Amino acid sequence: MNSIMGGGLGKGELGAIISPSGAGKSWALGCIGKHALILGKKVLHITLELNEEYLGLRYATMFSGIEPGLVHFHEAQIMEIANSLLGDLVIKYHPARMITTNSIMADIKHLENIDFVPELLIIDYADLMRPTEHGEKRYQDQGLVYEEIRGLVGELGIPCWTASQVQRSGMNEEIIEADKIAESYAKIMGSDFVFSISRKLSDKIAKTARTHIIKNRFGKDGETFASEADFERGIFNVYDNNSPEGIHINEKMKAGESMVK
Repeated sequence: MNSIMGGGLGKGELGAIISPSGAGKSWALGCIGKHALILGKKVLHITLELNEEYLGLRYATMFSGIEPGLVHFHEAQIMEIANSLLGDLVIKYHPARMITTNSIMADIKHLENIDFVPELLIIDYADLMRPTEHGEKRYQDQGLVYEEIRGLVGELGIPCWTASQVQRSGMNEEIIEADKIAESYAKIMGSDFVFSISRKLSDKIAKTARTHIIKNRFGKDGETFASEADFERGIFNVYDNNSPEGIHINEKMKAGESMVK
């Protein structure tokens, strides 16, 4: 993904992950946060669904490969991993439908007072926010939220990743396109990079996924890539289809279809 984007999101840019409920968008956001921490970045992860403790357990899983329910049996190992990280992570919970970009700015100002200046913002997820000023329709509100997030990170000069749900009609699609996004198409228009994650039953069995590039202001889009999606161990990797790993994942997808049959 970094290769496709020319190095990742830049300052003031917004990326979005589109997927059905349960397909792994929260795990994918966490994996992006994990990558940034390995690179030594300061990450602010806003969660509107999971509580802070459980999201922390997910990060522990992503770094250790230990399932969230078993993490507490390996505290010393987890602390050793955490202390070795170059980056810093702050997780902040807000109730759904109660948070605006003003709330996030207040969080960031508070963190700056304790010498934590975020270099990456993750919001899980923007559909559960409300705009500072309401539109006439709910779909207009969601479009406004994305515009306000784009304005916020533009002011702060940091990149932001978030996620969005698809319509019910897109839940069983092999490849999720832009027309399946729920509520407002303004989410796509306001984002710099958008990709979808689709996982059929066979993918869940094989621990695979299809990652489709919906929008890319930095280059090519419309491509679909084989992905490893083992969320018991917090793994989400996207591969070039012609790479050895990509070929292996495509074979796993076919094996998953056979297992379903």
